[in-house]
Amino acid sequence: MSESDPEALLQLARQSASAADAEPLDLGARVRELRKSHGWTLEQAAVRAGLARSTLSKIENGQMSPTFEALKKLAEGLQISVPQLFTPTRDEHVNGRMAVTRADEAQPAPTATYEHDLLAQALTRKKMLPYHTRVRARSMEEFDGWVRHAGEEFLYVLTGVVRLYSEFYEPVDMRRGDSAYYDAAMGHNVISLSPEDATILWVTSLE
Repeated sequence: MSESDPEALLQLARQSASAADAEPLDLGARVRELRKSHGWTLEQAAVRAGLARSTLSKIENGQMSPTFEALKKLAEGLQISVPQLFTPTRDEHVNGRMAVTRADEAQPAPTATYEHDLLAQALTRKKMLPYHTRVRARSMEEFDGWVRHAGEEFLYVLTGVVRLYSEFYEPVDMRRGDSAYYDAAMGHNVISLSPEDATILWVTSLE
């Protein structure tokens, strides 16, 4: 992997989440869900949308495809925008997911400057990408420019001493127990100041 590998790791994680989420939207079920969220009967929703009750019933049951004019009336009646008709409701239900990664089960992803071990790889649709990293680099010259990628990032020093370089701030020396939270689109690199390779925990947002 090259020094842009954090971006590659994030792309793979996001692609995995997108593939898991890429289910076709059932417009009828979405309309029914929105109607019921207001506590309206078919008759009440149809009146608000200016549609016949039978038309709304057929839309909800997938027996007809509404015209764009009907979609506009539906959206107005349901007090939302047309695009929201095609946006699934985010499931806020806590489903009790958990992933335990044993010390010898992390997925390795070594580079010339870092040795990443990816954690919680069994979980799809993650909102965070956690990984344990051994910092091999000892100077900025070992990097091919700044590392930068989308999202926000949290860094926690586990062992050793590191120096965090960032595009808009002075370098910061950090020891065990120190942490930093920053915008990952800002250029950043980490080197070890210890005789041995320092180790850190990184957590990067995927949204």
